[in-house]
Order: sequence, then C-alpha cells, then structure tokens
Amino acid sequence: MAQAADKEQFTFQTEIKQLLHLLSHSLYQNREITIRELVSNASDALDKMRFIQVNEEQYRDDEDLVIRLEPDSEGRTLSIVDNGIGLTHDELISNLGTIAHSGSLEFLNKLSGDAAADLSLIGQFGVGFYSAFMLADRVEVITRSYQESTGWRWESDGSGSFTIEPAEDLPRGTTVKLHLKEGYDEFSQEERLKYIIRKHSTFVPHPVRLGDEQLNEQRAVWAEPKSQLDDEAYDKFYQYLTHRGDESPLWRLHLSSDSPIQFHTLVYCPATNLESMGFGRVEHGMHLCAKRILVQDDCRELVPEYLRFLYGIVDSADLPLNVSRQALQDDTIFRKIRKVLVKRVLDHLTKMAEQQPEEYLTFYRQFGTILREGVSTDFENREKIAGLMRFQSSHDDAGDKLTSLGEYIERAGEDQKQIYYLGGADLSAIEKNPNLEIFRKKKLEVLYLADPVDEIMLSNLMTYDGKQLTSIDAADLAFPEDEETDKSEDETPAEEKDESSTPGFEKVVSLFKEALGDMAEDVRASKRLTDSPVCLVNPEGAMSTQMQKVLRMSNKDFQMAKRILEINPSAPLIKRLSDLSGNSDHSEFIRQCARQLFDNAMLLEGLPPSVEDVVTRTQQFMSELAEKRSPIIT
Repeated sequence: MAQAADKEQFTFQTEIKQLLHLLSHSLYQNREITIRELVSNASDALDKMRFIQVNEEQYRDDEDLVIRLEPDSEGRTLSIVDNGIGLTHDELISNLGTIAHSGSLEFLNKLSGDAAADLSLIGQFGVGFYSAFMLADRVEVITRSYQESTGWRWESDGSGSFTIEPAEDLPRGTTVKLHLKEGYDEFSQEERLKYIIRKHSTFVPHPVRLGDEQLNEQRAVWAEPKSQLDDEAYDKFYQYLTHRGDESPLWRLHLSSDSPIQFHTLVYCPATNLESMGFGRVEHGMHLCAKRILVQDDCRELVPEYLRFLYGIVDSADLPLNVSRQALQDDTIFRKIRKVLVKRVLDHLTKMAEQQPEEYLTFYRQFGTILREGVSTDFENREKIAGLMRFQSSHDDAGDKLTSLGEYIERAGEDQKQIYYLGGADLSAIEKNPNLEIFRKKKLEVLYLADPVDEIMLSNLMTYDGKQLTSIDAADLAFPEDEETDKSEDETPAEEKDESSTPGFEKVVSLFKEALGDMAEDVRASKRLTDSPVCLVNPEGAMSTQMQKVLRMSNKDFQMAKRILEINPSAPLIKRLSDLSGNSDHSEFIRQCARQLFDNAMLLEGLPPSVEDVVTRTQQFMSELAEKRSPIIT
C-alpha cells in the first residue's frame, strides 16, 4: 500500500474520463439523483460496517451508524458523511479511478447517445458516485478505513485526473464533499435537501440527519417481520403511501418471496374506488425500491392495468438503482417479480372469495369493474380472473345477490354443456325478455348482464371450465337432456300437441314473412317461448343483441344483424290469428299484427323501431276496436 507523505496524482482510465465528461456536461434535469446515489452509497458502507461489527468483536463500539448531510450555503458546498466501513488508499484508486469495481465500461457500452436515456442508467452499473460531477465542479472524498489509523483525501475536478494525500485525525467512515457548480446553490439549501431525502431515501435503513433532525423517520414496514407489526403500523404506512387521511385499507398482502427471485412486498387495496366516484382513471400506486432506495414511484410496469388500483411497495436487492422504464420491460429479474406478484395477488383474492365471501363482495363491488379487464388482457391468468367475477342471476329471486361462474356450474346439471347469459339495459328489462320463458320452465339458470362490459368480457372468455358461454338470444342454443324433452310425440298429451304443424299456423308464418320482408332474417316457430307470442333471436354466428348495441353506440356506421322472429304457436293471440288466416279478408290485418309484434319485440330489447309506423298502426288498431264497441248502455 502506498504511504507517500506528499500528494499523489493519478490519471483516470479512458472509460472514466468519458463518463466524467458525459456527466459534467450533461443537461439532464433530474440532478437530485446525485443526492440519492451518494446517500445509497453511504448506506451500503454502514451495512458493511454493521456486518463487520456483528462478526468481529474488536470493531464493536457504542457509536450509532448514521448518515449526515452538512450543507454550507456560504461556501456553496454539500457534504454527505457516514461512519461506515471507510476506504483505504488502494480502495480509493480501484473504486474511484478504474473500471475494476465501478462497472463503468459496461455502462459506456450501453450508451445510446440520448443524454436523458443514458443517464437513466446511473446506478445500474455501480457508477452512482460519478453523478457527483453533475452538481460539482470539484469533489473531495475524505475517508478512513475501519482497519487503519491513517485517513486519506481524494480530490478531482473531473477533468481527467485525481489526487490522493494522507489526512490525519479522521473519524472512521467517509465524507463526500461537493463543491457546487455555479447556479446549483439550491443543493446547499436545507429545505431542498429535506424534500430530496423524503422523496428518494425515506426508507433507508439508517438514520439520515440534517443537523438535529432525522429526515427518514418512516419505517420500512415491508422489510420487517409480520409478527412485529400491528394494524396501526400497517395503516400508518398505507396512509403515508396514499395520502388518504385516516382511511384503513380493505385488505393488505405482506409477503416475502425467495423463489424464483428474492423480494419483499407490501400491497394494499384502498377502501374506495375513485374511478367509480368520477375522479378519472386511477394512476398506478405501486412503488419500486432496490435495497430500500426508491427506484420508481407509481411504477406502471409492476402490475398490469387491471390491478392499477393497488398501492404498495416492492423491494428487491437484485434490482439496479434508477433503471429506466424501457429497461424494466427487458429486465428478466423484474419480469419474474411481476409474475410472482400478480399470482400472489390473484391467489389472495381467490382465497378471500372462498373463505370471506362477504368481505370479497365488498371488494368486488368497488373494484370488480377494473379487475374484469384482465379477462381480455391477461391470457395467462384469464381463467383465474374469470373465477373472481360476480354476476346477478335468475337463481336469485330478489336480484340483489351475486354469483360466480364456479357456483353456477355447481348448480347446473352434469349434462348442461353451456353457461347461459342474457344482456340488457337493466335488471328489469332483462327479466321481461321473452327468451327467458323456456329457461324458467326448464329451471335453467341464466346470468343477467346489465353492464355491457360484462358481456364483452364473457364474449372474450368464450368458455369457462370446459363449458361454452352462450347468450340465450342466440339461434344455436343447446338445452340439456331431460325427461320433458325426451318425451316422444306419442307420449305428449293431446292438449300439448305441437301447434306449429297446423295449416292455420303455417299460413300465419307465411303472412308474417310477407309483412316483414327484409326487416327479418327469418320467421319460424319457436321452441323457447311458453307465454309470449313472439321473440327475437340472433342468427347463428352473430353477436348478442347487447354486444351489437354497444358497437353501434361507438360506431354509427355499424349495421346490426337482421333478427329472426320466432312465433309461439301456443300463444292465444297466435292461435286466434291462425284461425283467422283461413279467411283471406283477414290477411292484411295479420300482416299488420306481424309488423306490430316485431316492433314490440324490438322495443322490449331496447331497439328503436320506426316511431311513425308504430304510432300510425296503433291508432289504426284502436280505431278498429272503437268501431266495434257500442255506445248503447245495456
């Protein structure tokens, strides 16, 4: 080890010169990262000192391990001081003057020429110390290793060389003294420094002090054992993250993962959904840390969009500091963290739904509209997310309960191959839909979808647990086999004989087709109606009515599919028309009835018919009825 009494001068390696030139001449705006990097380095030195003290008794003392900020506004300097492990003469040369430990060569190989993008790599390759030259035109490092009694003073103006000389009477540890550039006096102002520390370094595990004030009093609760934390500690941290006053979260998830990657995380679900309250789209509330140092706040890449309502922190020692958002997308470690995190959140919700159904419904009523987006966007987890969805159903007479797809399947018979659903403007309109009649008769459950987004979700899902999801206004319905449908024609009582084969009914179908012309895709006898005279169904392969309505709202040029009019031959009105059809004088009346019944069916499904035609036809019917009534009082 060199012990020269005089000042020694050294030349930076070529790569370090390139790096220093880039930093000292950079126009990069986020210069406060210099403070974060130097505080992070000081924290690492304290961690190493604590490890040594634990394992080597001769180095133990009563001195607290601490980081101090010492600004001097008059002298225009800022010192970051720690009493950590310190540096020897040779360590100053190898750590601050060559690429042996700094990673500077790899850093330079990553440079793209875009100053802002390049500087976002600071910290990723251990070059954080050199960011000091973004703020300072001269930097001093005054240090004494815990192993030595003599200290050293390292100094450079970043122009290509540095000096090292002995320094006596130094305490153990390191002081990095920045001689600030002209115009950077803000970094010697106490309020500015407080803001920077509380923004970037509030969870550093060692005290960061400015004078007598500790700036990082917030506990890093995610890194503490759960057994040592109570609800109050968790809630205080939640309120710190969310700025939501005294609100407590709906639930929290505190976990540590060792496989396939090591990280700590604490995730909160807020009590209210601000999106549903009209505050606009919720921004991501997850923060990313590396060894308790904030890397990114509101990190959009940590969780998918359908979990954007979550707040929390993920902390991994394997992540680099200040990694760019673009680099995150390509980072294998980060992708593994995200995958594990999403799985744990979905597993937590699944367990909650099974073991605490009322609490889960409270959550779902707040955030189900956001969570369901994952069915369409997260193919890997779509079945699990679909299992977390909840719907109104014909199983509930009151209409105020919600059911899951899993519960639906449990109630369905083994031979039922489809999960039935029906969309509509609201619950009242859905329950009046005549397509439901056969399902009520057969006691088959139907999911009610008053929100068109639910129908979009189920259309994207297509199947669940091996069963096809089918809108009951589709032409290709499949009913499970049962005793009633297995009855042969000969076993059917006379009063229940099929009316659709009678000549009168066939004539009605023919007249209906004439009346509707191109308005309907087809007119045919119905096997799904029990009471109503007619209903509309979509032709095979067409989207449900509700889906088509949504598309037409967003695209005025969208043409809805022509509908099939199904006629119930057993309905009293249709029977009467069948009787009248034998007299050709009634043909026009039957055609008018066809048009009115078609328009009625349109109105029931929230589809606008021709208002003028409906009004004119209705007035005509009323006039005919009025003519048949006598004014004579009997």
